[in-house]
Amino acid sequence: MRWKQFLTPVTSMDADEARAFMADKSLADIVILDVRQPNEYEKGHIPGAKLIPLPDLSERIEEIDPARETIVY
Repeated sequence: MRWKQFLTPVTSMDADEARAFMADKSLADIVILDVRQPNEYEKGHIPGAKLIPLPDLSERIEEIDPARETIVY
């Protein structure tokens, strides 16, 4: 579970807090990481979100830029 160390420290936000956090940032500043299943992603996702299903995260953690803040949903 190497990904847990990568995504620490963790701050929880509700949807309104996340919207406010992202409002003044561009996708160059943050990573929006969708960890749901592909069929859920296809039904709808945050524009610009990167899909890495949670079961695949350990093998694909290098795809996330550690220099950028990451929002996971």
